[in-house]
Amino acid sequence: MQKYIAEAIGTFVLVFFGVGSAVLAGGGIGIADSISITGISFAFGISVVAMAYSIGQISGAHLNPAVSMGALVAGRMDVKDFIGYAIFQTIGAIIAAGLIYVMASNTIGGYDIAANGLGQNGWGADYGGEFFMISAFIFEVVATAVFIVVILGATAQTDAAPMAGLVIGLTLVMIHLVGITVTGTSVNPARSIGPALFAGGTALSQLWLFIVAPLIGGALGGVLHKARITAV
Repeated sequence: MQKYIAEAIGTFVLVFFGVGSAVLAGGGIGIADSISITGISFAFGISVVAMAYSIGQISGAHLNPAVSMGALVAGRMDVKDFIGYAIFQTIGAIIAAGLIYVMASNTIGGYDIAANGLGQNGWGADYGGEFFMISAFIFEVVATAVFIVVILGATAQTDAAPMAGLVIGLTLVMIHLVGITVTGTSVNPARSIGPALFAGGTALSQLWLFIVAPLIGGALGGVLHKARITAV
């Protein structure tokens, strides 16, 4: 149970500071859109680094059902733990999104979630670069697979463990720098579920992609890692 709770706390931190940087700080992170994207990207990446070095020894700091899927496929965890991790990661993300919504709503000027959203993922008209669904799906599968390969590779060798958290966090920054204008960058079903539950509407109707595509990418990453190990 301790590792499940650690995953809930870690995912809470990831969503609270990552999504919170977009909702609560937004343009305040940078004076231009490109700088804002950079700031939000680093908020997600640094959150992962912080959790990797604080709860990594307890649960591995997956913070993401897609990462747990990759670990399952790679043979590093069993089905029971995968289910437990995914449930508690999602709970942490929902709590974080709920607190962000409460904070955003309690300002002098108010907060229109229909107009401003809650950092939810999406695609199509009036979202980011207005990419079509196929582009969103391809990005989420490919980016998640790359992320999982890096995570599994960085944590495979015990002598590389001290640097693993930093490498993983910087990889997430890289993914966000490209993906924010495509989908808002999910690569994490829990991160997508939390905000979508509060944003509703289109966010909920498009949520399936941000569950399915990252899980496919996670499984693919696990397969690629196993293939690399077998080849070596």
